[in-house]
Amino acid sequence: MAHIGNDIFKAKELLQKGQLVAIPTETVYGLGANALDEKAILKVFEVKQRPFFDPLIIHVSGIDQALNYAEFNDERLKKLAQKFWPGPLTLLLPKKNNVPDLVTSGLSQVAVRVPNHELTLQLLKQLNFPVAAPSANPFGYVSPTEAEHVNKQLGDKIDYILDGGKCTVGIESTIVGVEEGEVCVYRLGGLAIEEIEKEIGKVSLRINNSSDPKAPGQLKNHYAPNIPLYIGDRAQLIAKFTNKKTAAICFGKTPLQTQNVTFFNLSEKENLNEAAINLFSFLRIAGEGDFDVIVSEPLPDKGLGRAINDRLRRAETKI
Repeated sequence: MAHIGNDIFKAKELLQKGQLVAIPTETVYGLGANALDEKAILKVFEVKQRPFFDPLIIHVSGIDQALNYAEFNDERLKKLAQKFWPGPLTLLLPKKNNVPDLVTSGLSQVAVRVPNHELTLQLLKQLNFPVAAPSANPFGYVSPTEAEHVNKQLGDKIDYILDGGKCTVGIESTIVGVEEGEVCVYRLGGLAIEEIEKEIGKVSLRINNSSDPKAPGQLKNHYAPNIPLYIGDRAQLIAKFTNKKTAAICFGKTPLQTQNVTFFNLSEKENLNEAAINLFSFLRIAGEGDFDVIVSEPLPDKGLGRAINDRLRRAETKI
């Protein structure tokens, strides 16, 4: 298994040598590699078993470093960067020629983010290259929010896991770009649309579930646990699967215990931030536990609830 520690100098040395290092962010742990080193990027795709048409996000220490690899082609995007970086916001920007096409899956734009995690920011400030870092899990599996999650899934395939504790947001970044003059959200995530619209006005949703994504994390079969997951009226679903061991995701007051059902409460206080932090951990626990099926009702479709519902839909098993 990989060595786990908080030595940023070791992480820096390994990344400089073209090795893979799992890094903490406020959203999820990323599988980090030198974004300018195509051989290192190939390792990321191989280790994750990720399709080459699913582009990667590059992580930088701030706007100044971002300008080495991308251009701000719209003042609204620059305003968002100034307001929400570091933070769970990824911007799609025209890439410069020093960014390999392998990172962007041949697209002319690169996804850029400044993570809000002190340990990783210290690391990025010491590097003279950006770090490409998709979530540090096999492609399509639940994203890791703790170092040990990475170790369980990829520990035998990477050299080092930089341990920054539990992720404080727990859901991937919101991805925003500009298309035909409109500011568009391509992936719902840890920054609520309402917060974005406070800064720049109305944005449009272009959430793509096809196999031809414009931005990272748009593929339909993302975030799936290894047992079926169904979304709908929880009581009806529990009744449907009465003969199966069921993990039921709830939000708010925990229902009365039912035979063969274990409830996983994302937030008894109905706090959407807390629910986002707990989502992937609960999916992982349920998927690895002695359960046959997971059921969930949608959460309130506002704030981070939108992003949580998006993740649940992507993990859903179609009946």
